[in-house]
Amino acid sequence: MTRVTPVSTPHANQQPLPPLGSVQRTATAVDELAETYFQRCMDLDPSTATFNGIPGHESEYPDFGPAGREARAELARTTLAQLDRAEPEDDVDRVTLHALRNELELQMDRHRANLDVSEVNNIESPVQSIRQILDAMPRETEQDWRHLAARMANIPAALDQYREGLREAVSLDRRPAAPQIVEAAQQAEQYASKDGSFAALAADPAAPGSVREDLRRSADAARAAYREIAESLRGEFSEGARESSASGPEDYALHLASFLGARLDPREVYDWGVQQLLALDAEQRDLAEQIRPGASIQEAMAALNEDPARQLHSPEELREWMQGLSDAALDALAGSHFEITEQMRTLECCIAPTHDGIIYYTPPSGDFSRPGRMWWSVPEGVTQHNTWEETTTVYHEGVPGHHLQCATALANAGELNAWRRMGIWVSGHGEGWALYAERLMAELGFLDDPGDRMGMLDSQRLRTVRVIFDVGFHCGFEIPEALGEMLGGARAGQTWTPEDGWKFLRHNVAMAESTLRFEWLRYMGWPGQAPSYKVGQQMWLDAREQAMAREGESFDLERFHSRALRLGSVGLDTLTYALAL
Repeated sequence: MTRVTPVSTPHANQQPLPPLGSVQRTATAVDELAETYFQRCMDLDPSTATFNGIPGHESEYPDFGPAGREARAELARTTLAQLDRAEPEDDVDRVTLHALRNELELQMDRHRANLDVSEVNNIESPVQSIRQILDAMPRETEQDWRHLAARMANIPAALDQYREGLREAVSLDRRPAAPQIVEAAQQAEQYASKDGSFAALAADPAAPGSVREDLRRSADAARAAYREIAESLRGEFSEGARESSASGPEDYALHLASFLGARLDPREVYDWGVQQLLALDAEQRDLAEQIRPGASIQEAMAALNEDPARQLHSPEELREWMQGLSDAALDALAGSHFEITEQMRTLECCIAPTHDGIIYYTPPSGDFSRPGRMWWSVPEGVTQHNTWEETTTVYHEGVPGHHLQCATALANAGELNAWRRMGIWVSGHGEGWALYAERLMAELGFLDDPGDRMGMLDSQRLRTVRVIFDVGFHCGFEIPEALGEMLGGARAGQTWTPEDGWKFLRHNVAMAESTLRFEWLRYMGWPGQAPSYKVGQQMWLDAREQAMAREGESFDLERFHSRALRLGSVGLDTLTYALAL
């Protein structure tokens, strides 16, 4: 895959890294610029401030309307102008400037193309994020509960701004797509139901008696507002909605670049994805033979599903198993393969209060007072989980995946400014690392069990299949004949449709149908994000290969990982640039 890569003069730097957290670097003018930008971002996005543990915004929401969109664009414009006058004092500054320029230029490209308007999808739109921030808020003191009640009380205003943002999107001919409207409206109604998360929060027995009436009133207001937004989606915004979610190739290239922090040719990514799937299929066939001689991949997976030792039968069983596996990984990897400080060792595994089918991670607060958490949103009707499928997911979300990645940057407070630690998240870097971490656990011997290894390969296959469908669907590419029976009934030589994508996914992905349906809708409604996992993983592998070539026999894998993760979640072009300094 061809990409625009910055030119630098590489040299091997084999000085031992100081212990994580021990560096106390004097802040520079570049740090001050980045800190000012970060603080302004937190003012504009109070929800992210809460995720980062920054006080002062506990009851607020971002402005989801046109004024909020323009305020974010103006901040990007003014900060870019300041970057032109900034002079770096060291390599840390050079990376900060490179990363910040890359991010802001992509933001402005999206703004000029009207790709930053309010949107509707089933995973990453205000319908979900307005509710989801409540999960990350502390619930230890009476004041904590008052903050929860106050933020819930502000949900009607936040949804009103969102409605105005959607009207702006319509006026700019960036109408939401009908399939995403249907799904988001259903989610909104579920949140508003009598057994939804707002009602559960109002009835939480842990809430102090002095706050319960405020919680009840706020929850009732939030439920009513979510019912209203569901009605608006089904009514006002369904009229004239786009029938297809496909973005088109020009918009897609920019979506993909934004998720990667690197500009790639979607056609090259598509063709690469096809070759990756062919290779993975061969690897899984060989492993299926080990699991049950003569079995196909599907037959081997069926045998794993039938193994009682690999089954979990309730959300609580799932949570306890997640926690045990996560704790064991932390114990095994700390000090032997990765830097894991004491403050990084707490990772809580939780069942989410929703049923969306999402598995996600929320990082610690900046001071680690709130721990990192792995969340599993179990779809309604799903009563069994198979550990062979999910072992690799725990490594992806926890250690050495997202938790190690996010906590390492947070722990590097003496070297990095707040923006580098908390204010930047590039999906290709973050999700690419987490997928790379899954394969790495196999390299380190943690997935020697054939079932667990099949689960890892199935995870890799899922991420590869969606490269093909996501890029192909949004760019209007032809369905590749080279995949043969792996197409599962998708029509070779024809342009991708949602129905072709569904057949392709069902044939290639071992997943409960309700969860797979959620994934299928996600790819169509969030262009460019799904491929960032597999493409990002490849770019991490490329970075490792480049480091090995530069350093020769002195290459050390643990040192490579530590140096790379200490950078924070920079764009992938910036990662390449930084590792070559």
